[in-house]
Amino acid sequence: MTSGSDAPGVARISHEASMSRYRPRALRSSASVLAGAVVVALACSAASSATARGPTVSLAATGDIAMAPSPDGGADFFPGLRDDLAGDVVLGNLEGTLATGGTSKCGPQSTDCFAFRAPPSYAGVLRRAGFTIFNLANNHALDYGPTGQAQTLAALVHARLRHTGRPREMAYLRRGPIRVAVLGFAPYPWAQDLRDIAGAVALVRKADAKADVVLVTMHAGAEGADHQHVRPGTETFLGENRGNAVAFAHAAVNAGADLVVGHGPHVLRGLEWYRGRLIAYSMGNFLGNGTLSIAGPGGVSAVLHVRLTRNGSWAAGTLVPIRLVSPGVPRVDSSKEAFTVIRKLSRSDFGRKAMHVSPSGTITPP
Repeated sequence: MTSGSDAPGVARISHEASMSRYRPRALRSSASVLAGAVVVALACSAASSATARGPTVSLAATGDIAMAPSPDGGADFFPGLRDDLAGDVVLGNLEGTLATGGTSKCGPQSTDCFAFRAPPSYAGVLRRAGFTIFNLANNHALDYGPTGQAQTLAALVHARLRHTGRPREMAYLRRGPIRVAVLGFAPYPWAQDLRDIAGAVALVRKADAKADVVLVTMHAGAEGADHQHVRPGTETFLGENRGNAVAFAHAAVNAGADLVVGHGPHVLRGLEWYRGRLIAYSMGNFLGNGTLSIAGPGGVSAVLHVRLTRNGSWAAGTLVPIRLVSPGVPRVDSSKEAFTVIRKLSRSDFGRKAMHVSPSGTITPP
């Protein structure tokens, strides 16, 4: 985890870094309107084919969200993105805590430690943005100890947001006639451990027996611009075993997962089509106001939209291009750089199994 600057709520003892002050914009950009239109068009297209395919469910997912206190209370985190965060199930990865208490994991003599904490009221900001559920399986879930996590859980519940990712935790959401299970995994003892592939398989199978659609989210892989490519084998970072993302994702699909969404590398990774299911290995950063580096690839992101049928098969998909701007907040990117990045990475890493990404952001199986 890298940090762009010191900010209240980010416990850090390291070198000073400057952060330009972000001035909120009052009007939504035309790029955001266009991206929203793409999502609406996808929904309309999927709806027109629903009669032939039966009921479908729309799933949306973003990358890492690491919040710190903001002078405006988070009002400028997601302006103009409500349509782009629309879906029956909208998933984010919450890195850090929503708390006022707890003890930071960073010792007083630490030089490279980061602990993230934002006010519990920010759960409401996330809810109003469009999110419905958060993954808590990541390396920052216990930044402020058990007290911080307990307050985070209470804040999410108060905002009517679901959560998943703790050991043996499965969240079930019903959208019309379709029941969706969401399971989160990470290589840490306070999470459902993705390094225990046999245990993960058993949990996914259990969820698959109870739900129509199973969404698995994983916090896996090394971090940073040097780790955009997906490679077989175990990945390590700062001496930590960050799991074998390929082996885990494939095992999850084999066990019944209908969609696998990754995060943790803080950069975008490619999209693989595996046994009729999509694996998105990393959705990059999504929000890091003074907490995450947004330089280079760290500032290029996307919102993934997927529509699946009741049996989990593919119906439609698209991407909304995002760029993080100072101090680390998401905006729709008119240059659509994410499309180019994901297209190239997918082709390079997965060849014939790469998902196709059109110039407009529509994603289709090979």
